Amino acid sequence: MAMDAPHTSRRPGLPDLPIWAVATMRTVAEADSLGAAATHYAALGIPVFPCVPGAKHPLTRNGFHDSTTSRPVVRDWWRRHPRANIGVPTGVTSGIAVVDVDVHAGASGFPAFESARDAGLVTTWSWLVRTPSGGLHAYFPATASLQPCWQSPGAHVDFRGDGGYIVVPPSVIEVNGCPTSYALIATAHHAPAPLDATQLRSHLDPAWLHHDPTLRSRGPRPYGSPRDSAPRPERLAAWVAALPEGGRNGGLFWAACRMAEEGHRFEATLASIGAGARDAGLDDREIRATVASAYRTTSRATPTAPTAPSGFSGPFTTTHQRRGIRE
Repeated sequence: MAMDAPHTSRRPGLPDLPIWAVATMRTVAEADSLGAAATHYAALGIPVFPCVPGAKHPLTRNGFHDSTTSRPVVRDWWRRHPRANIGVPTGVTSGIAVVDVDVHAGASGFPAFESARDAGLVTTWSWLVRTPSGGLHAYFPATASLQPCWQSPGAHVDFRGDGGYIVVPPSVIEVNGCPTSYALIATAHHAPAPLDATQLRSHLDPAWLHHDPTLRSRGPRPYGSPRDSAPRPERLAAWVAALPEGGRNGGLFWAACRMAEEGHRFEATLASIGAGARDAGLDDREIRATVASAYRTTSRATPTAPTAPSGFSGPFTTTHQRRGIRE
């Protein structure tokens, strides 16, 4: 059974700084339940959405696009799913960006992160959170300009910005059958400041910017994205179609932003790169929500009552229409 969800919290610029005060993470990390923590985030103006208990993927139909600051809705979500983990969108929507240091079997992102720290690129964090896998989430204030998500597979470091989300404390993930929490391990005694994601990516992967100097003004692109300064829609669609699982949503968001920046109409973008996203395995609802989010974020081609193009069934889903949790 589906339930109504409210309008997603949107702000033209950065959220008020007090909502992400250093004490914020300490307070929610000490909450006596996931529902209490989720409600506290919402009360501070931080949009949240529920994720599957013991896992990272969303419970809501539109994922992080369903995030809200409405306390009644948040309470109802966690009343119905008390063990749901807490997801928060990253980027301008929530006011935070996160550097995700991965730890896998035989691979660790900590050497690359320490190298970036020594270079002064990741020293202005707000909090450090240990992830259940033994990795690290370093939280930074978001910038007012667009900084999309990207991945640096060789460095085992990801950037969670616009078009992405993270799971936040005190959420719990099953690791080898053992419930393990996201744990706050440090809060800043310095003045937190935004991260330059382009400089960080260039440090981790110098060849990336060397091959695409146009990105000095355009900002970061996801790993492996088309390198020409004004990619044709069909080329972007082919690139989106080849995106691997884990990078599909962020890649689609980035590609839609590029289309909006180049002045393409919303319907044309949905028809072209939307087809590629379907080939990559995303469903129509998520495609529409992601492309709409990209157009809202770039603000240069915001859709007004868009109509679904040929080949896409069902009504267009926006933040002003019904959303709900899968039952």
